[in-house]
Amino acid sequence: MDLENKVLCGASSYEKKYYLDQDFEGLPDFIKDELKVMCVLFTEEIGGILTLEYEEDGTLCFHVEAKEADYMFDEIGSALKIKELQKTKVDLLRSLELYYKVFFLGEDLLEEDE
Repeated sequence: MDLENKVLCGASSYEKKYYLDQDFEGLPDFIKDELKVMCVLFTEEIGGILTLEYEEDGTLCFHVEAKEADYMFDEIGSALKIKELQKTKVDLLRSLELYYKVFFLGEDLLEEDE
């Protein structure tokens, strides 16, 4: 993880925990719930630690880590699952990027549409 990246949320299969950054508590409950389900199911199925992070430009990225000795971690499944989530959750992910760009980076919403 870059020092510049801002973590939105994450889940760990090792600690069986979910995390949502306090800065995003203002998101609607249904979005927070969807993020929680998405992250927890990912780590239950694939293993490791999943975080959703914003890059400097506001792009939302999936970041996956696994302990070196974790032989149950599914590295190939991880890449496939991320591609699936990026395809099936495209509206949610775009909305979260737009939210971050407007409320955290101070970008003008109208500039996006032009």
